[in-house]
Amino acid sequence: MGELFGGILIFLFLILFIIILLSSCIKIVPQAYAFVVERLGAFQGTWQVGLHFKLPLIDKIARRVNLKEQVVDFAPQPVITKDNVTMRIDTVVFFQITDPKLFAYGVENPIMAIENLTATTLRNIIGDLELDQTLTSRETINTKMRASLDVATDPWGIKVNRVELKNIMPPAEIQNAMEKQMKAERERRESVTRAEGEKIANITVAEGKKASAILEAEAEKQSAILRAEAEKEKMIREAEGEAEAIMKVQQAKADGIRMIREAGADRAVLQIKSLEAFEKAADGKATKIIIPSEIQGLAGLVASLKEIAVEDK
Repeated sequence: MGELFGGILIFLFLILFIIILLSSCIKIVPQAYAFVVERLGAFQGTWQVGLHFKLPLIDKIARRVNLKEQVVDFAPQPVITKDNVTMRIDTVVFFQITDPKLFAYGVENPIMAIENLTATTLRNIIGDLELDQTLTSRETINTKMRASLDVATDPWGIKVNRVELKNIMPPAEIQNAMEKQMKAERERRESVTRAEGEKIANITVAEGKKASAILEAEAEKQSAILRAEAEKEKMIREAEGEAEAIMKVQQAKADGIRMIREAGADRAVLQIKSLEAFEKAADGKATKIIIPSEIQGLAGLVASLKEIAVEDK
């Protein structure tokens, strides 16, 4: 009985061992990961996402590689600018593993390698720039560092997507000088802005006065034009009145002559009327009047008639 019980225990143990062994040979690779597999110490292959089997005691998973984009924040590094100013700059590197085999066998400690490579590349780039350029050329520095790191890490199966300068920390005395300079610049801009505002205000006032003067001159001009037009209208009306009066006088004279003709006046009457007209024309003012011969004869006739009338009396 004891031997039978012992044999059963050994059998159960073997079954359990086989189950554990087989279960250890079944591996599931999750999403965004890759497994580097070695067989008897040599590289066998790379397992991608899914279910995989390995030979027991022969195959070994050498490394589990994360294929997600990773972020590493490195400690501030001391750098010296072209104008011999020492500052500290910390960087943030965004990278992604593209080849698990190169990542596993390319370099011993990839993160440390990237950190040291970032520090040396940053020193080389900053060494060619002055302090002001360093503070205002972040994008240029980021682009140069990304290009350099991407080329250097390519044999390690790593792709550097972005490099960002997180902080640029100049010395305290430089920082104080920069703050004073910024304060002076703000005060200068304030003075310029105030002067510009006063200039604009003066220009606006001058333009207002100019516009007012122009409007006054225009109003005076319009008033003068209206007065001239009124005077012109008045003169035209007076001239029209005088012309109308002359026309009426002439019309009356014409009507008188016409009436005399219609009344059958002979030539003697007409000559007497002419003589009366000459008398009015002289009016005691003329010194010499020339009378036509026909009227002179008529004047003699009138004198004879006057003498006859006197004798009759």
